[in-house]
Amino acid sequence: MDAFYASVEQRDHPELRGKPIAVGHAEERGVVAAASYEARRYGVRSAMPSLRAKRICPQLIFIPGRMEVYKDVSRQIHEIFHEYTDIIEPISLDEAFLDVTENKPGISLAVDIAREIKAKIRERLHLVASAGVSYNKFLAKIASDYRKPDGLCTIHPDQALDFIARLPIESFWGVGPVTAKRMHQLGIHNGAQLRERSLQTLLSLFGKTGALYYDFARGIDLRPVEAVRVRKSIGCERTLERDINQRSSLIIELYHVAVELVHRLESKQFKGNTLTLKIKFHDFAQITRSITQSQELTALDVILPLAKQLLKEVDYEQHPVRLIGLSVSNPHSESGEKGVWEQLSFEFAEWK
Repeated sequence: MDAFYASVEQRDHPELRGKPIAVGHAEERGVVAAASYEARRYGVRSAMPSLRAKRICPQLIFIPGRMEVYKDVSRQIHEIFHEYTDIIEPISLDEAFLDVTENKPGISLAVDIAREIKAKIRERLHLVASAGVSYNKFLAKIASDYRKPDGLCTIHPDQALDFIARLPIESFWGVGPVTAKRMHQLGIHNGAQLRERSLQTLLSLFGKTGALYYDFARGIDLRPVEAVRVRKSIGCERTLERDINQRSSLIIELYHVAVELVHRLESKQFKGNTLTLKIKFHDFAQITRSITQSQELTALDVILPLAKQLLKEVDYEQHPVRLIGLSVSNPHSESGEKGVWEQLSFEFAEWK
């Protein structure tokens, strides 16, 4: 979906159409959750601090988010998807992979299915979607972002290698700002230059992720579209109202995060053995600290002492904390298999 949260708000509030809006909170600690295309022209992006967004776009209008509304719209979108296939892998509330190799209407070309889905979303929900069509998930993802907004891009197998060769390295799946900078330092700026590197070289530089980069550069992605997945972790975090460097105050915040974590663990019936503490400092630098136990971590009286123990490893006196988070991971089922199997649906999708 294109600018999903913001587009829903503009749909439901006609007076906001054509204006730069941001879903989020405008206060000092606020963050932009989504920006309309009118706001994006000024450089406003999701995850941007609200104060910075307001500086670069003084006329920006902030709208409080309505998550229940977005979830409901997501359900309606998925109902349209299910008219064509039940092999659906949600990535977030507004994004999903569909395997339409064998589809319910028996349509021979995937691009025709994409056109129909886009049309139904526009007609029924009055929203605009973009679609990417190709023979694997990597290329379909790239194609979906290629002609936004209201885009439809198909990457044919015969065109894939030439397309990838021209693709900026920043557009590759799994290449964030830090990795992109490292790639540039290595003289890798596009897919063609990435393809020149051997598998051994990429493994030595990037570990096991190097194998993915090696395959992606050659148009290879063997991952199937999965309608079920293993949930590997559950966590929660909170941005503090002010930066904190006093232990007593941090312990109080840590308690609240731990209580929320226990609630989520109970609601998802998730059990794991590793607790991870996430800290983001006042300058946005971030660290994590983890501890693994033989017992399952489900109760507050177990999790909170471990969280306090991890906090002792953090130097926060000279580096005030702006965000604190906790997660439980490393699940083991009774059969010895890692993970908890769950049906993938929009209920589990989260905005990133």
